[in-house]
Amino acid sequence: MKRISAVILTVAAVAFAATVALAADTTPPAKSTTPAHHSSHSSSKSTHPKTDLNTASKEDLMKLPGVDDATADKIVAARPFKSRSELESKNIVTKEQFAKLNPLVMVAPPQKSASK
Repeated sequence: MKRISAVILTVAAVAFAATVALAADTTPPAKSTTPAHHSSHSSSKSTHPKTDLNTASKEDLMKLPGVDDATADKIVAARPFKSRSELESKNIVTKEQFAKLNPLVMVAPPQKSASK
């Protein structure tokens, strides 16, 4: 009888220790009080130039998320673009793909010719 009590006590102690260890591993990380992470993240976005849909090479277009060989060909064939939203309205990309691409692309105004 003493042996059974000792085994039950040992099992209970191990279970308690395991519960405490798991609880320590699942505590949420403390929030940082310094906003440096957010400001450095937004500044890194501004350092990357946007890709111009009218002038970018096929290779540059393929560097964008979700743009494969076929999609890059569609973009090149649909030029010139007047706005970024034409990617979606011309059925080149889906609404979900456009949501990912929109902040990364631009359409520059056409350059005026130098003829006099």
